[in-house]
Amino acid sequence: MLKILFADDDLKYSLFLKKFLEKEGYEVVHVTNGKSALEQYLVFHPDLILLDINMPEIDGFEVARHIREQDKKVLLFFLSDRTEKTDRLKGFSLKGNDYISKPFYPEELIAKIKERFTEAEKSIPLLLGRTVFSPDINEVNVCGTIHTITSRQSEILVLLVSHLNNLVDRDMLLNRIWGNDSYSNSLALNVQITYLRKILSDDTTISIDSIKKKGYILRKTSEN
Repeated sequence: MLKILFADDDLKYSLFLKKFLEKEGYEVVHVTNGKSALEQYLVFHPDLILLDINMPEIDGFEVARHIREQDKKVLLFFLSDRTEKTDRLKGFSLKGNDYISKPFYPEELIAKIKERFTEAEKSIPLLLGRTVFSPDINEVNVCGTIHTITSRQSEILVLLVSHLNNLVDRDMLLNRIWGNDSYSNSLALNVQITYLRKILSDDTTISIDSIKKKGYILRKTSEN
């Protein structure tokens, strides 16, 4: 599950955006000042940090500076109503990965997050029990037998893997993969899950379980 540290002192706006991100399946920790952001960074180990600039205690630029001194890999997105060219340039000079001007649509942020992490996910073979999943080439090696899957099946499996042993909400999955949760897409999802179960069935250490009216869990058990 993607872990997001969100630092912004506008509480009403932040709680709305936090709920939106959580609905997409992300784990989100929200703080209201820069000092807390640095403290939570050390204990939460986020994959992505969303930083407002004008915050109490320590501003977003200084938070980014401190984090970049010790971590070159974590993604940093600045979210700010400061739209001057000098502010944007400063954000990028601090090795921010993006600078999103307020106000923005939550869907815009989600699209940018997906773009950044989908590419990273696709480049790394994933080991699941006796199965090796290679999203970049849509290939699943199950106990030595190689299966080529479709791009859509690969996207489904990436989501299940990213929430390993945790529930993936059915509606969230439909909206992420197909763009809406229509009845026809729901039927298509059933077909794709059935196919993925079939090719994974030779590996007794993993399974895709259905939770009625809720979604799916990719479970990994101990090696047999």
